[in-house]
Amino acid sequence: MEDNKMLNYIENVLENMPTGWLSLTTHRLDIYDEKLAKIQFLEQFETLFNTNNFKASALSELPTAFDYIRLGHPLSCILEWVIASFNNLKSDNVISFASKTVPVLAILRKNLLDNKNTQIIYTGKLPDYFDTEVLKNIYGYKFELKTVEELEEISEFDGSIIFFSQQDEICNFDLTPNIDFFINAHSYLGSILLVNGQGNENYISEIQHVRRRETIAMTPDNSLAALKYLIKKSSVNNKKSDLETNKALVLDSIATITGTNTKALIASSGLSIQYAILMGLIHDALEKHKGKDIKIIVPPNCYGGTNDQARRVAACIDNVEVLDLLVDGGKDMVQSIDIVLDKIATEDAIPYIIAEIPTNPRVEVPDLIKLKDVLSKERKSTTGKIAIDPVFILDQTFCPNVHFLGDNEILSTVRTISFASGSKFPSGGLCTSGYCVANKKSEALMQKVEMHLRLCDNEATNLQIKILAKQLPSMKQRINDAYKNTREFVNFINDVLPEAKINFVSKELAEEGFTPSVFSLDLPTKGDTDEEKESYKRALNHKLIDLMIKEIPNESKYCVSYGQLNGCYWTIPATSTQGTTKEGDKDYIARVALSPNMDLELHKKVFLNFVEKI
Repeated sequence: MEDNKMLNYIENVLENMPTGWLSLTTHRLDIYDEKLAKIQFLEQFETLFNTNNFKASALSELPTAFDYIRLGHPLSCILEWVIASFNNLKSDNVISFASKTVPVLAILRKNLLDNKNTQIIYTGKLPDYFDTEVLKNIYGYKFELKTVEELEEISEFDGSIIFFSQQDEICNFDLTPNIDFFINAHSYLGSILLVNGQGNENYISEIQHVRRRETIAMTPDNSLAALKYLIKKSSVNNKKSDLETNKALVLDSIATITGTNTKALIASSGLSIQYAILMGLIHDALEKHKGKDIKIIVPPNCYGGTNDQARRVAACIDNVEVLDLLVDGGKDMVQSIDIVLDKIATEDAIPYIIAEIPTNPRVEVPDLIKLKDVLSKERKSTTGKIAIDPVFILDQTFCPNVHFLGDNEILSTVRTISFASGSKFPSGGLCTSGYCVANKKSEALMQKVEMHLRLCDNEATNLQIKILAKQLPSMKQRINDAYKNTREFVNFINDVLPEAKINFVSKELAEEGFTPSVFSLDLPTKGDTDEEKESYKRALNHKLIDLMIKEIPNESKYCVSYGQLNGCYWTIPATSTQGTTKEGDKDYIARVALSPNMDLELHKKVFLNFVEKI
């Protein structure tokens, strides 16, 4: 009876839910407390359930569940809450994934670091792309496989037992106390992991962090399909009809946008594709350069997901180490790369460099000719051997339209793989899917990248491909229009508040094709000590952002987003995108991202009001 009451309530919720639950990739930070991610949303949602309140107005006032749907969202939270309720568990114990293999990898990762045994038990067969040898030899995971016909066949084991099942009944679990983790995988929707027993609850945050950094949550569209199936047992429609046509359109658009003719790979998110790149390159190095150390070179103040993911990879593989690359705020990227590559050459190690151009959040572009020269420079080890040349992993999210990799382009002769986060300009904020492409010099490396993208089941979903097919053809025009708005707003701020420091591309760089629509703003400060000046500036940042949101609520959002179709987005990198970086490397400045469609004159008016009250 209680189950029916819950399902009836969920059916009403789905009919009245805000459209943003399905269509937004990023949510408001002003109604989001990261420490209470998912918890705060579900506590208030449960209050609505207890009073049978499913009004659209009540649902729209719920706090943000996660700030980004890659990490989770209202529909994934509700799906997990329902399944947990049916199994008398806390909602934290249920975690949904777009991937069918990453939940297994999340448990294997923790057990590797804890030096704990793992047994994977399954019925039927494992997915074809579940490559046991690669997981053991490249990722370093330790486990044994066992197939059973019935759960009763499972015996005691000194370690963790994972029961993996591929089935249409993705929400149905038959819990038994001797199994630690249940994973139901659906051919189309993704998978749901259930953490069984209080003794395993210390895995939850680690599993959540894998979902945060190496993959994505089950998408809103697929979470909705799973909930509808749970309510009505209606079949899940695997919308494959136009997949091949849409994928061909996407690949063609990426080739045009990047100026390349090598095969692009399309993943469920920017971090999904980055993880495939890293693991693919490490795989290549372990095969071709046995015994040599691998160095991942990353700016310490870059996007927190990039920084954190690289360090997480290094933590699992003995001969992989992360080195800092100072690129921003007065540090020259080219000079820093030269220094670090010289050091790595003397050690006869393998260098992989991850860098954003323009940098984030200071929006700086290095001297590209010098960059090419320093990446192409022949170096020697202490024994006189020619050092292994680097692979440059270029995050082009801010300017995905710049041609770096095509024939005769600036990085065509340097081993380079470029990637972009699809939730930004590629989709206009309508999906998270990301992509990567290589120049001809790196084309062979993409085979390994593709292998790891498939092994992790992190390829883009059919709906993500459909959205990109629709959005990519207009991307260049949207970038151009958004840049014009940004340039005009930057010029206006320079006029009315000349003592503010603005980080944005020069007009000369814009003429070379670097036309981002984001800038960072160092507001003028006051005080007798450095601490007082910093404190004043931080408070002023918040005052400006709060005013913009209050006065222009339909357009100005406190959000990490960029490249959206509409509105203006404000954030402070130190408290959002740089959340996992070291405190000393964080930027407590305002980062502003403009879209091609917004009321620029109103934003100017409100900003002028702010200036007059300083």
